[in-house]
Amino acid sequence: MIALLQRVSQASVEAGNETIGSIGRGLLVLVCAERSDTEAQADRLLDRVLAYRVFSDAAGKMNLSLKDVKGSLLLVPQFTLAADTRTGTRPSFTPAASPDVGERLFEHIAFRAREMHSPVATGKFGAKMQVSLTNDGPVTIWLRVEP
Repeated sequence: MIALLQRVSQASVEAGNETIGSIGRGLLVLVCAERSDTEAQADRLLDRVLAYRVFSDAAGKMNLSLKDVKGSLLLVPQFTLAADTRTGTRPSFTPAASPDVGERLFEHIAFRAREMHSPVATGKFGAKMQVSLTNDGPVTIWLRVEP
């Protein structure tokens, strides 16, 4: 599974001109399932996201996690993170999980996130969404848990 973490001072996601998720200080995480991923990879990725130290401590070093700062989490499904861009000028999305598997794993990670952390907001799998954010830093980090 792949996650693109963005440390934000605020973020929101809209679908059909309606805000479906919104957070203040925390992490906007774009989430993508790959072909061989299972719930085990989803759980491992979520553990890493919640514990990843991207927030500054008193000394100004990135030493604190989302849990440490009690920040918000916005999860947004994004299959395009699995794009194969090695050749040509058009991405191939064959590494991405099928839509049914991708949706199942996204819902799994969202459910588990709500069990382990609060607050959690989400986008909607399969919807055309508009994501707005104020990237704090900017800090953007790509995480991957191998299938």
